[in-house]
Amino acid sequence: MARIIRISKEEANRRLGDVPDEKRFWCHDGRFVKNLGELEKALTDMSDETFHYHSGQGRSDFGNWVREVVGDDKLANDLSKAKSRMQASQAVAQRISFLESKL
Repeated sequence: MARIIRISKEEANRRLGDVPDEKRFWCHDGRFVKNLGELEKALTDMSDETFHYHSGQGRSDFGNWVREVVGDDKLANDLSKAKSRMQASQAVAQRISFLESKL
């Protein structure tokens, strides 16, 4: 059974905010991502090759970054399961919408 974790306004705000510069996500195509909004846009705009570089062959770079840096296990799990850029982008968009509803 999944654990229900309540997210406070402060926690939602933290997850939506910018990460420190040294913890930004570096995409294979050269762009840097510093928050979930930028991740959603990057996933929408990047090539399938870049997406597969970070998510193919058992890799889950996006999910790992979200879990370890942003601190959002649910979104990290959703990203790990995403089979396409659009699925991943939609997962991020839905999570942003949920977090914004907590503000």
